[in-house]
Amino acid sequence: MTDAGFHLTPVDIRAQQFHRALRGYDPASVEEFRQQIADEVERLLRERAQMEERLQSLREQLKAFREREKALNEALVAAQQLRADTEQAARREAELLVREARAQADQIIQEARAAEQAIRREAESVQRQFTAYLAGFRTLLERYLSEVDALEAHRQDGSPPRPGPEPGPPRTP
Repeated sequence: MTDAGFHLTPVDIRAQQFHRALRGYDPASVEEFRQQIADEVERLLRERAQMEERLQSLREQLKAFREREKALNEALVAAQQLRADTEQAARREAELLVREARAQADQIIQEARAAEQAIRREAESVQRQFTAYLAGFRTLLERYLSEVDALEAHRQDGSPPRPGPEPGPPRTP
């Protein structure tokens, strides 16, 4: 009777008929017990169906949670990769900026040195021109002074001054 394919339902229990025998059990007690068994089997079957529904619901929730976990893991891995990529890009950008800044600084220094040399050359040229101008001016003043001395000497001895070259502006070499 306990065959794996044998299933007893509440309807089967209620419909089961027993043969009457002499000195058998009280039919009312058997019927009442049969009703109790049928009710209990019916309750257990309902409970089992509810448990199976609950199990199915929990399996679906578990599947959803596993899918969420997988998606979160994938998102975490993607975020970590993005962070690593961003850090690497930032490092490369910083290195590029440093190289460009150094190149600009080198160029500015070279330009400043070239400007300094040009200014030095210009200052030397101005200094030479000023020295030449002073020398020319000194020569002119000495000529004028010599003329003044000659005029004074002629005035003292009474002789007429001799005409000399006309003094002009100082010449720069």
